[in-house]
Amino acid sequence: MHPLHLRSAGTSLVISTHRGEAEITHWGADLGETLPDLAILNEPIGPSSIDANVPAGLLPQASSSWQGRRGFRGHRITDGVPGFDFSVRLRVVSATTDGATAVVLQSDPDAGITVSSDLTLHPGGLLELRHTATNHGTSPFQVDELATMLPVAPDAVELLDLTGRWCRERHPQRRAIQQGTWVRTGRHGRTGHDSSLLLAAGTAGFGNRHGKVWATHLAWSGNHEQFADNVADGRTMVGGSELLGPAEVVLQPGDSYTTPALFAAYSDRGLDGITEAFYSWFRSRPHHVGKPRPVVLNTWEAVYFDHNLETLIELAESAADLGVERFVLDDGWFRGRRDDHAGLGDWYVDETVWPGGLTPLIDAVTSRGMEFGLWVEPEMVNLDSDIARAHPEWIAGPSSLSHKDGGRLPLEWRQQHVIDLVNPEAWKYVFDRIDTLLRENNIRYLKWDQNRDLLEHGHAGRASVHEQTLAAYRLFDALRAAHPGVEIESCSSGGARVDLGILERTDRVWASDCNDALERQTIQRWTGMVVPPELVGGHIGPTTSHTTARTHDLSFRAITALFGHFGMEWDVRSVAGAEREELKRFIELYKEHRGLIHSGRMVRADVPDESLMVHGVVADASAPGETAALFAVVKTRTGFAEHVGRVAIPGLDPARSYRVEAVFPSPGDADYGHTFIEAKPAPWLASGAEATGRFLGVVGLPMPVLNPEHAILLRLTAL
Repeated sequence: MHPLHLRSAGTSLVISTHRGEAEITHWGADLGETLPDLAILNEPIGPSSIDANVPAGLLPQASSSWQGRRGFRGHRITDGVPGFDFSVRLRVVSATTDGATAVVLQSDPDAGITVSSDLTLHPGGLLELRHTATNHGTSPFQVDELATMLPVAPDAVELLDLTGRWCRERHPQRRAIQQGTWVRTGRHGRTGHDSSLLLAAGTAGFGNRHGKVWATHLAWSGNHEQFADNVADGRTMVGGSELLGPAEVVLQPGDSYTTPALFAAYSDRGLDGITEAFYSWFRSRPHHVGKPRPVVLNTWEAVYFDHNLETLIELAESAADLGVERFVLDDGWFRGRRDDHAGLGDWYVDETVWPGGLTPLIDAVTSRGMEFGLWVEPEMVNLDSDIARAHPEWIAGPSSLSHKDGGRLPLEWRQQHVIDLVNPEAWKYVFDRIDTLLRENNIRYLKWDQNRDLLEHGHAGRASVHEQTLAAYRLFDALRAAHPGVEIESCSSGGARVDLGILERTDRVWASDCNDALERQTIQRWTGMVVPPELVGGHIGPTTSHTTARTHDLSFRAITALFGHFGMEWDVRSVAGAEREELKRFIELYKEHRGLIHSGRMVRADVPDESLMVHGVVADASAPGETAALFAVVKTRTGFAEHVGRVAIPGLDPARSYRVEAVFPSPGDADYGHTFIEAKPAPWLASGAEATGRFLGVVGLPMPVLNPEHAILLRLTAL
């Protein structure tokens, strides 16, 4: 059987079947059209080892003597006794490809198991891989793990992944790849604040714009594992799997289980090449956000639970004057919700606060040219709610009994529990309530929150994170189908549910509950490794951050928020004078350039000075006189040297000429004087500079010495 060869955007994936089972023999640089006889890749047989070549299979198997992490674990339950057919021997039945997609069917007739593997190498080079296991036996088969994994080349010697916590999501960590398995486990019942958005293996010292990198992302919003597995013979596999609870997936005869998709990209141009592959896939989707991303005002850090119609209308008037295009009413609008102890699950407008319903506020918002959005948390319930009192059996937990009947509940988290969406009646109730809200009110946007982990989650006494995740997906899908004009944001205590599974059902994610611009520089930079800026909410918070108590100038907060889906979470009624004019000017700047920010290539410079960050967005094509790129130069802390020196601006067309100018803050802005340390910044800052993309990318320009936690925005115009 001939090998399968998928090629796209400088990447090749080769699947060999000549040893009986499917094996990925190459994932990396493009190999061209012609392949040799892949038998030449058979490894020598070493001393004190199995008397055969051991393939690193598409599903590595113990039956082939693979000594590392196995791709498929499970067992058959015969006459009520578990443990049979514990080691399957899958062999290729069929393997087909059209050059962009491949389907490989492997079977073990004796065990009664088949696994179909579907692979797609998308036009931008992003690989999508999933497996489906089917039970063809006459008794149940319990799946313990079905993993998607890929081999990386021997010169991948470093591993980068991300970790974090609430208000500090997605921070990088690096380690050498060593013998053994590095596992990142998520048992949160949601993706998790500490979840790694990607796991990247690369050559020594790989960076933003240099080195070879192989990166994976698991598109799943429930429990999961991501791993890198280096076995004794030196081979390394990277991948991920859904982390299944006890007996969560037991296949009855004829039943199937499909893994979450593993998305993977290869780059010989550092991490920016990985980002390009993911952005290309996102932006090619038919349901990708189409209209310009509106300027948002979210009311949370402006009023919290203090919902007063007069105050909110004043806030809407102030927002409209600034140029806001979407006004979002956050938590506190429904029955009994004066704080976070009560009301979740009772999705009715509180008549005591809103005697006329939400209509007066909605009319005030829409009459001023803004869309109206609303916060909801459909997957959660407070014990102090009418629905919990009426249906205690709808609260998910480890017991088969409701808490009213003596069943034990998980510990509370933010005074709330999880509503059991696996229960069809509970699911229908939640759907009906949100559906009714959308039908009865002119709501164009839902901020969909999810504020706790599912640490001891069950349905009818059995573990059910798997089914809860699928039920939540169905809820999103059903509401989107019923209300196709309503956009949905995924918020989960900020950034605890950011993954491609939830992003197939939502129009943006809230990267973090932290609006501190210094923290956001890192959070947004690493969220943007995978998720394009039009899908990442970035807001200007108050002058002094509510989560860190740091104080920042408006220019630093605004430049940070620019490279995302821009908005504000701030009582903007208090913004006056020169600061208000500066904010207006920046909002206009965002509107002018959001088309570029939300379609261009993300570029991140490799800067030797660790106190400096340089990143931007470059248009794929621009006519003379058009903005070809926007770059931010960000000073996070004091630097070692007195002067920054020349800083390269990478990613430009080397043959074109550009005009570079600093556009924000400008000399007329309120906080301009706080930005620079030196008395006389580089002359080009005042007059602009002209140079080729090659010159700017190699030599660069002398940058000003910025005060810590300040930034400047550069605009490059094509000449």
